[in-house]
Amino acid sequence: MNVSAENLGPCKKLLRVEVPVEGVNAAFDSITADFQKQAQIPGFRPGKAPKHLVVKAYEGRIDEEVRKKLFNESYQQATQQEKLRVVTTLNVEELTFGRGMPFSYTATLEHTPDFDLPNYKGLKAQRPVTQPTDADADRAMSILREQQVKYNDVLRAIVADDIAVVNYKGTLDGKPITDAAPTAKGLTEKQNFWVQIKPESFIPGFTTPLIGASAGDRRTVTLTLPADFVIADLSGKEVVYEIEVVSVKEKILPEANDEFAKGFGAENLEKLQEGIRQDLKNELEFRARRAVRDQLLKSLLDQVNVELPESVVANETRNVVYSIVNENQQRGVSKEVIESRKDEIFATAATSAKDRVKAAFILNRIAEQENIKAEQKEMTQRIIALAQQNKTTPDKFVKVLQERNAFPEIAQEIVTSKVLDFIELNAQVEEAALAPAPAA
Repeated sequence: MNVSAENLGPCKKLLRVEVPVEGVNAAFDSITADFQKQAQIPGFRPGKAPKHLVVKAYEGRIDEEVRKKLFNESYQQATQQEKLRVVTTLNVEELTFGRGMPFSYTATLEHTPDFDLPNYKGLKAQRPVTQPTDADADRAMSILREQQVKYNDVLRAIVADDIAVVNYKGTLDGKPITDAAPTAKGLTEKQNFWVQIKPESFIPGFTTPLIGASAGDRRTVTLTLPADFVIADLSGKEVVYEIEVVSVKEKILPEANDEFAKGFGAENLEKLQEGIRQDLKNELEFRARRAVRDQLLKSLLDQVNVELPESVVANETRNVVYSIVNENQQRGVSKEVIESRKDEIFATAATSAKDRVKAAFILNRIAEQENIKAEQKEMTQRIIALAQQNKTTPDKFVKVLQERNAFPEIAQEIVTSKVLDFIELNAQVEEAALAPAPAA
């Protein structure tokens, strides 16, 4: 078999393969014999029809099976011969095929990068050490109270921290804001918009003039948007809002007592406070371990300078963009704001994707070096856990995984986790000085 490889770019090659006539004819003979054993031709018992009649009756299917057999076997042999670990096959162009002639084709592929495995034992990292404080516990309790907040309509003037329900229209130079910034629909006009009376709510300065207003009152508010405003076309511009107060709502927080605690499944307030402290401690321990792993991963990434397969980076970039957009939507960020930041989001995603792809290649190489694999028991445990998370039975979840061909992805997650455990176990981790606890 003749094989040659041509470099097309980073981790990208054009593979030329030619299978000799002898190999092609042998494949035709083998596949034809298989068909002959099972062929059902009128006038002949199954498997007893003459070869030429079988070929005539099944010619298309025989060609398809021969082509598949020749390609699969030759492609695997060719990539092994060239010592290529194929990540993805981008394109295959058939040149010649048929009995009595060589089978030749070209394949454009991307392969894993070639790099020296970095030093991954004895890496240094610092584990941040902190303990939850009374202030942390109080903030966490406040968050729980916020989850059960009520808003009561009140017949009085607006004061700080109230919720004002308003209708508004915004203009720039006397025209709707969307004339200057088409994506800014949410900034131009809304009905029954809820806004908390705080200086930074919605647009800085928007709510301050509403203090003292009552339901039915109107205000004209002139604002100069910040120089770093999220929509670049509006940065530093002066906008005017016509605001009508529809209603005023007072924020009512529940009292933290035993009855309140029972709403969260705790026996009493004391037990709820104990649970809060334990949750805070668990969160701090999780963050500390994540901080250590981030340091170890950065150390590995810094040791490797390598080109990456473009299609893999592009695919991961799309995944990161989706993740960022989805996270922002869950936080309540409007589509208009997300659209205005699309270039920033893509740039951030591209950088993150490159690091994630490079880290994956490094961790997989370490897994090979240390013979770290996903065992069947671990796969079973992971599938059971995922089935529980998705509120289904393991049997049904297995069928879903089969349809999506998702088993390799689960195995990869297990291997990655085990490699990170291995690196951390072999690292030199020191406890850092006490650091402030994160916000609850």
